[in-house]
Amino acid sequence: MSYGERHESSGVVETAFELDVDGRRVPGLVWSPDDETPRPLVMLGHGGTSHKRGDYILAMARLLARRHGIRAFAIDGPGHGDRLAEGEEVDFERAWGDERTSDWVVEDWRASLEWLRGTQAVTRVGYWGLSMGTMMGVPVVASLADVEAAVLGLMGFWGPNSARIRADAAKIDCPVHFLVQWDDEIVPRDRCFDLFGALGTDEKSMLVNPGPHAAVPPTVMRGSLEFLATKLANDSN
Repeated sequence: MSYGERHESSGVVETAFELDVDGRRVPGLVWSPDDETPRPLVMLGHGGTSHKRGDYILAMARLLARRHGIRAFAIDGPGHGDRLAEGEEVDFERAWGDERTSDWVVEDWRASLEWLRGTQAVTRVGYWGLSMGTMMGVPVVASLADVEAAVLGLMGFWGPNSARIRADAAKIDCPVHFLVQWDDEIVPRDRCFDLFGALGTDEKSMLVNPGPHAAVPPTVMRGSLEFLATKLANDSN
């Protein structure tokens, strides 16, 4: 799909975009119901080794648009997706190896959100991201006042930006729904519990399910979107 190209399927319009943010190439996709009605917007953060059009990101975006009437967008995270050269493979440690990466991530999401506000009729904003989506999401949600509700999880004080996650967790003051896999073989559940406890918001819930890291039940994934849809409703408090 070429940048700027629009593709419509069953009432959902997918549009590719690409921004230059301080010399960084930021490729993204936005999904929207096929009209110009002012609507909420959800930022979708993909997991490690995935990308902005990963199968579950695409499924979540289409469900948001079709079932909830919510726009969504995703950008490739550092060292992932179209940020890679042709034939290059994801190197997770290298992608996150610079201590400035979290700052760059926040700048990329902020610039994308500002650009989208100029092209889409946006009312309220939420964030959804698990695993690396939470590595990106905690600094983003802590930094962007626009974000009014978030779904996070499958992450704790673990990984290359764990110090940044720890510093930013207490700054988050919007409602958060947090997902944990009891048998997570990548991020130990105790570290997930620690991150949940450190979130500064007074309105937070945790849902723990059996199974490994990538086995979040489909019903739980859909339920997380219901949480955002409720919180971002135009008459929500």
